[in-house]
Formats: sequence, structure tokens, C-alpha cells
Amino acid sequence: MFRLILSLACCIALSEAFLPTQPLTSTTPSLVTATDGTSSTQLFNKKKSKKKSSGGARAKPQGFAGALRDLQINTFPYAGEVRPGTQSPQRIVLEEGIIRPDYADDGTPKNKPQMLPWVVEVKTAEEIAMMRASGKVAREVLDAAGRAIKAGVSTDEIDAIVHAETLKRGAYPSPLNYHGFPKSCCTSVNEVICHGIPDDRKLNEGDLVNLDITCYLNGYHGDCSEMFVAGEPDEAAKKLLQATYDSWVAAMDFCKPGNDYKDIGAIIEDIVVERGFTTVRNFCGHGIGSVFHTNPNILHYRNNEPNGQMTAGHTFTIEPMICEGSARALTWPDEWTATTIDGKRSAQFEHTLLITSDGIEALTGKLEGSPLQFWEKENGFWLGNTAEAKERAAALTIQASDRV
Repeated sequence: MFRLILSLACCIALSEAFLPTQPLTSTTPSLVTATDGTSSTQLFNKKKSKKKSSGGARAKPQGFAGALRDLQINTFPYAGEVRPGTQSPQRIVLEEGIIRPDYADDGTPKNKPQMLPWVVEVKTAEEIAMMRASGKVAREVLDAAGRAIKAGVSTDEIDAIVHAETLKRGAYPSPLNYHGFPKSCCTSVNEVICHGIPDDRKLNEGDLVNLDITCYLNGYHGDCSEMFVAGEPDEAAKKLLQATYDSWVAAMDFCKPGNDYKDIGAIIEDIVVERGFTTVRNFCGHGIGSVFHTNPNILHYRNNEPNGQMTAGHTFTIEPMICEGSARALTWPDEWTATTIDGKRSAQFEHTLLITSDGIEALTGKLEGSPLQFWEKENGFWLGNTAEAKERAAALTIQASDRV
């Protein structure tokens, strides 16, 4: 029983995969600038409100507290070469017709995951159709923003593309103000494991970039991420990216009704360790639907957690974070950005997935026009492990190969 209680506590804590490391202070937005003419989106600074609520949006420290925060940032022992830049003002979405999540205003999600980690929502046919739509939008946005990644481009410019492309499709960028996150996507460069905040830092030749996109369309989230290289990768980077991708695909291929979620992690760990890499334990994949993060928790390392069994209608993400060196995480003073503790590089891929009656399907899979990356050239695109998904993947891969 004691082990069960510990397992429950671990799973409940991990279920919030997209969280800062410290409680946040609720804030109210204060208008500072208007649109740039491309959208009716307003840019807002954050003004601290009188009421506090853990999990809400973060206020920028002022006065003495602000000076202390500046000192902390300037003296922080960063592990690698990436440093925080200057962030542009936070946007909010006011467009008519765009359904916003319940945390859009105050930063606090109202729906909480099931307490029992093995209790997983089974989506109805109507909900699955909504998930397909949000997943398709997320993929389109990821592809559009990924095309802009190159040396000399700032991650803030990438974020602006993500924001505009999301709104163009009638969706809301899910990360925006989720627990106070200040931007519309995550851009994690080189040693940044996850939750990198877009800013004015320009990408350098050879930088590895994980672009993490989630779009909220008509009440449902679609979540995916992919690696991109600003220019040409070095040989070590190629090995890291290939190992990360191969372990991710192997884990997804395992999935079908009746299999245990806990067994996903061992598949990933065995592959990457054999190739000389490590897998992060601090962050996990998660269930997804009308709620951004819920059950099941998907651990990317060998474990025995009681996180349930796969059933047709389950939707969730697998998103392993694989490192060249130590998999221990170092959190920056912004309370979001997590880097490797030794400054070595990390890589990640992610799909929103659906368990079907005979296997699994990627709801954020590649589309006609999606790029074929070097790690996909040997086996082609992955859209699922069913016969129908494999047939579609093969056809799209041929089309993509012809464009290269």
C-alpha cells in the first residue's frame, strides 16, 4: 500500500508536464501596444493583481524584488552557451470566433486530472473528430514555423509566426498564459531540454531547435514537436537526433489496445542507452483532449508505475527528451526553461496519438507538403502502426522525397 501511495503521488506530480517549478502569482493584463496590422491580437504587459492564486500568470518583480531577480539572472550558473534574451510583450487573443481555453485570462487551468493515474478518458467519435482537426492545425503550424528556422532568425520571430498561423486557422496557441507561460510556443535550443521561452536571441549556424506547438481548436488541444537544425548539423548532432527519433518511433510502434503505458519507457531507454545517450526523468508525456495535460502519464524511462492500459479512444502524447550527457535538469530563474545540467545538447519529438481498435495513429502526423528530415529518410514518415496508416505514410514519403 505504501508503494502504491508513493506511485500515486509520483504520477499526480508528473501529470503537469508543462509547469513552472515555482508557484506563480495571478495577474491581470494591462494594455501597452496595439496590433501590427496583421491581426487584432493585442500585446500586453503583466500587471500584478491584488489577489494571489498559485498556478496563475507570473508578474514581473518590481523595485527591490526586481533588482534581486536581475542579480539572480546575471549571476546564475548557466550550464551551456545559451542565455536568456529579451522577451517581447506578451500577447492575448481577442479575435471573435476563436474559442479560448479556461486559463487564457488568469493563467489557471480549471479542470484537473483524475486523481487515480490509471483512469484514462475514452474519447467519443465526435471528440476524436475534434482531436483530428486540432492535431492537423498543430501540424500545419509546426511545418510553417519550422520552415523559418535558420541562422540569424530569433526565436521570438518564430513565435510570431506560430501565433499568426494559429490564429489564421481559428485556433488559440495553447501555451500562451498556461500557468503564466508568456509565449505561444516553446523553442528549446541546444542544451535546453524543454520549455524554452522565445526571445530576441538569434539562432547560430548548427543550433539544434525543438519547436513545440500546441493548438486549441474548438475546445480541443493538438500537441506536437519536432527537431530542426539552423543550417547543417555536426556528426554528433546527427547521432543524437537519429537516436531520439528511432526510440520515439519504436515506442509508438509498441502501442495498441491491451498494452501497458508503463512499458513505453523501457523501449525508449534501452535504445538510447545502447547508443550512448540518456533519457530525461523530470518531464513526461501526457493525456490530452479538452484538457491540455491529464492522464495517462507517459514516462520515458523504465518504470513500474500504475498508469493504466491502452484502450481504443485514448489520446495522449509520447515525447522523449534525450541527452548527449547527463539527463539531470537545471531550471533557469525564469522558472520555465530547463537545460541539461552539464550543458550538453538535448533532443525531443512529440505526437498527439490515438489508440484505435487495431493499433495507434498520429493525430499530428505529417501532411502533404511536410518536410522529410534526414532522420526520416531510411524508413519514411511515421503516421501510425496500422496498415492504413503505413500506406498513407509511404505515399506521403514518396511525395516528400520527390520534392527534395
